[in-house]
Amino acid sequence: MAAEADVLDELRRLRARVPGLTGALAATVDGLVVAHDTPGLEPETVAALTATALGVALRTTDLTGRGGFRELLVRGTNGYVATYAAGRTAVLTLFAQDRVNVGRLHLEGRRAGARVGELVDAGATLAPPATGGSPPPAAGPAPIRTRTTRAPRGTTADARTATDI
Repeated sequence: MAAEADVLDELRRLRARVPGLTGALAATVDGLVVAHDTPGLEPETVAALTATALGVALRTTDLTGRGGFRELLVRGTNGYVATYAAGRTAVLTLFAQDRVNVGRLHLEGRRAGARVGELVDAGATLAPPATGGSPPPAAGPAPIRTRTTRAPRGTTADARTATDI
């Protein structure tokens, strides 16, 4: 991806701006690594887990009528994992120590998510289409949304969710 170097630069600047931030990862919504600055973590595994968490978050916001996905914060005994929407096709996941200023984490994470989204979406727009179709239309950052469809009455199938990005 052409924007990978620019995204990596943004991740490194973000880590320098937020005391207590221990790592940053940009990934596609389907779990592929775009760029990472994650010492001591396996970026491919974290990207895959982020995609899984994103799926649960999308389903939750949809079923509760909360609109498109914007962010997800998980707090563990040793710190935080925060995931932010980054344009139409990516997410930004941050790892922070327990002593991080959460307000600062959100402020900088949201800003960086918007910037990463611009870079990734611009790279996707400029890249030649893989299937011979036209590139995706340019658009500003938007929340990631879902459409939920239900199985017909009388069946035991679970609800199906299609991501609409």
